[in-house]
Amino acid sequence: MTGMRRRDKEITDVNETKDILKRAKYVTLAMSSNNEPYLATLSHGYDEQKNCVYFHCAPEGKKIDILKTNNKVWGQALLDHGYIQGSCDHLYATAQFRGRVTFICDVAEKRRGLEVMIRALDGNPQEIIDKQLLPQSIQKVIIGRIDIDFLSGKKAEKVIISH
Repeated sequence: MTGMRRRDKEITDVNETKDILKRAKYVTLAMSSNNEPYLATLSHGYDEQKNCVYFHCAPEGKKIDILKTNNKVWGQALLDHGYIQGSCDHLYATAQFRGRVTFICDVAEKRRGLEVMIRALDGNPQEIIDKQLLPQSIQKVIIGRIDIDFLSGKKAEKVIISH
């Protein structure tokens, strides 16, 4: 893998990159099957202890079919800080990651993954956890875990005017 061209935009603090994964509303995953690319945007939860991303999905469909044949993915989380009018510049922070997807069968880990996602997405997570994470509902849901083996970040946090 080649290095980042714009070193001035590189995030060198791994904790800052992990924070982007925690705060982003969704991740976009790139995957491939038979040399055909495919993208999917997913809600997620980042588990810093395990350095993995959890997501849930339907039990069938194109994403599942592809991941069963090739579980390698590339993902990106984006914090969009907006276009700056009159400057032709856009402020952002991204975390890019590579990993492998495993579909979880263990009920305890499924529960953990769902809790990580709910805590990342909901303003009152405990209420949802208590009401909805029942053994019968946990067993029905499909949970994927992306074990991250590469993580990098990039940001533009100020307007750069070049003449």
